[in-house]
Amino acid sequence: MTTQQEIIELSARTWRQMSERDADALAEGVHDDAVFVHMGATMTKDQELEVIRRGDIQYKTVDVESVTVPLLSDHTAVLLTTLRLVAVVGGEEVTNPFVTTEVYVRTDERWQLASLSFTRLLTP
Repeated sequence: MTTQQEIIELSARTWRQMSERDADALAEGVHDDAVFVHMGATMTKDQELEVIRRGDIQYKTVDVESVTVPLLSDHTAVLLTTLRLVAVVGGEEVTNPFVTTEVYVRTDERWQLASLSFTRLLTP
């Protein structure tokens, strides 16, 4: 398996854990100093996990359109995904096209998510 494939599989597992609201399993794959950037909010690992536990954001479906994984070094990978996300936010279902930027770092012989940022696309 290539490093790019490993990162893509890790990302898919991360999205599945967020969708299933499995914050405990998600926590294992997220770096302690990770940051999450949503539309209008920046959160720490603990804050993001709490949002997922409470169900403030519930990820329903993620339709991936494209994925690229540039490797910046043996210890840093950036995964760019163009996707359509259906989520429940504040009790209302919303659908948004995004490019997400996931930064993974290799520590202690394993990859961990260090940053996840959502950029909403202006396309319909």
